[in-house]
Amino acid sequence: MDVVFMGTNGWYDTDTGNTLSILVRSKDLNVVLDAGGGLHKLDLYADLTKPTVIMQSHHHLDHLIGLHQLARFPFKNKVTVVGITGTEKILHELLRDPFTVPLELIPYPIEILEVKEEAHQRPFVFHSRLLFHSSPCLGYRLELDGRTIAFCTDTGPCKNTVELARNVDLLITESAFRTGEHSDLWPHLTPEDALDIKRQSGAKRLVLTHFDAYKYPTIRDREEIEERYPGQLMVSKDDMIVKI
Repeated sequence: MDVVFMGTNGWYDTDTGNTLSILVRSKDLNVVLDAGGGLHKLDLYADLTKPTVIMQSHHHLDHLIGLHQLARFPFKNKVTVVGITGTEKILHELLRDPFTVPLELIPYPIEILEVKEEAHQRPFVFHSRLLFHSSPCLGYRLELDGRTIAFCTDTGPCKNTVELARNVDLLITESAFRTGEHSDLWPHLTPEDALDIKRQSGAKRLVLTHFDAYKYPTIRDREEIEERYPGQLMVSKDDMIVKI
């Protein structure tokens, strides 16, 4: 199993990358973590004959704007969109005329599955918990092919990030803030916050993503984080692939 970082920016697309979208390639499923601008690369990396599950963290545009491209993908199986309560209403408002192809006209079956804070058995085993952000946002713990992945964005430091990441093989979380920044009105993580979550949870590996496009204008800004904390984390870049 591997993880493809199709888009790694937060807020907006730049030369450093597209907004957040990550593909987990498992034996039987494509699992997409958020559908930002990077979703346009899905047909380059995914086997579209497999069922596809799109896990939406929340409804900020940089996490779902890629859904307007759904009509162009030649999926051969059902697509399931998993999200917080209210996801179905939001998607019907976004995916309609005059903005894009209406959801009802997309030429393959789409199921929208709204979830709360709990454990789930379908479409695969996963757990969801609320994170600490400016609007309701879910973090996920995925169990696939005998491996565990925690996906926690967007969020400030909170106990649910630690619980979701407990002893996982891979923790994927954000670094929208730079070292020393903090906001209770619009919470995000610094690299040091993410490392604290890794230490508290016992996560085996940490990959940072969702770099605020304004605060991290160059790839070099990201690479400096790895240099400060060698061997403790990885910073994601568009089209990077991590094997688990």
